[in-house]
Amino acid sequence: MDKIDELLTRRVDTVYPNKKSLEKVLRSGKKLRLYQGFDPTGGRLHLGHTVGIRKLMEFAALGHDVIFLFGDGTVLVGDPSEREKGRKLLSEKEVSENAKGWINQVKALVDFSKVRTLHNKDWLTKLTLKDIINIGSKISAVQLFKRDNFSKRIKRGDTVWYHETMYPLLQGYDSVVMDVDMEIGGTDQMFNMLVGRELLHKFKNKEKFVMTTKMILGTDGKTMSKTSNNCIWLNDAPKDMYTKLMAVKDELIPDYFEFFTNIPMEEVKKIVKGLLNNTLDPLATKKQLAFTITADIHGNVKAEQAQTEFAKVVQKGQTPANIPVFPLNKLSQNPIGPIDLLNETGLVSSRSEAKRLIKQGSIELNRKKILLFKSLKISSEDLVRSGKKKWIRLK
Repeated sequence: MDKIDELLTRRVDTVYPNKKSLEKVLRSGKKLRLYQGFDPTGGRLHLGHTVGIRKLMEFAALGHDVIFLFGDGTVLVGDPSEREKGRKLLSEKEVSENAKGWINQVKALVDFSKVRTLHNKDWLTKLTLKDIINIGSKISAVQLFKRDNFSKRIKRGDTVWYHETMYPLLQGYDSVVMDVDMEIGGTDQMFNMLVGRELLHKFKNKEKFVMTTKMILGTDGKTMSKTSNNCIWLNDAPKDMYTKLMAVKDELIPDYFEFFTNIPMEEVKKIVKGLLNNTLDPLATKKQLAFTITADIHGNVKAEQAQTEFAKVVQKGQTPANIPVFPLNKLSQNPIGPIDLLNETGLVSSRSEAKRLIKQGSIELNRKKILLFKSLKISSEDLVRSGKKKWIRLK
């Protein structure tokens, strides 16, 4: 597989209008201007966001003009893609706060000397009423309302807000302003990107390639998302990232090697073959995967420490080093109910979660499982454990 083959296949779901046309352009030696937009709807990025980022860097490595576009203009509207309800509007202050730290989270994967960063608020917030009418005149309203999630909401009798219909027009106008040859995005962005393709054709009589990257599954095998609580966050501590990766379902190992590492695809194929014919140990292979991804984000030293800690705590059942301390005098009472203990120490996010974990047998005091309705007499140096990853030492 040569580099262009890998550009067109690795992490790629669909190329519009087709891969053959894009391959012809790439093999001609023409340098493309391409981009992906990233709306700062939240302050944290997860591994799913890195799929497009790695694809962009593949193009940058071959000398193409790559743009990382901060969607600090479009985010004020809110992307309705895959949304069954209207998205809460964000203020400019919230957008600014969400954008902080974005570069720090991806700097391990991005060589910013090889790419450009732009902000679409620089042109979208300057549009006049005449400009907006002109953009809207290029796209049919019927076309906008045919998008799948809008149709479902209308059939249910739910509201589709007018500002939501503007989002694909504004995202599409980015392509016109930047005069790009290609846009990259997840499969959930196909509608918006095709609107941009149409706008670019109508404004400048220019064709645009659209490349969608594959959707990513989280640790539980469902689509990776904040609401599913199955994300591996880029700012997770190394030991947490490594532990989460070790919890990934075995059937996801091949995809995670393809999507989240830069290990050559020929080697990835050998790994997949070895797993299928049982010549590779799934546990050892998953350790390789967890180490590789953690090292890419946090560096080799921290990945090695995370691997050692995992072997010590999870595999051998030993006590981890550097357990966070919680002051005994901050607890409301002693003896204390188990739900109160978990809630007050911050080991759970809610009392209902505490109750569920205790029923599952996931909570221990000094390595003994605790019962739901039995008060606990606690003292200094007691260890409280929630699941395999969360510990505190009372002091």
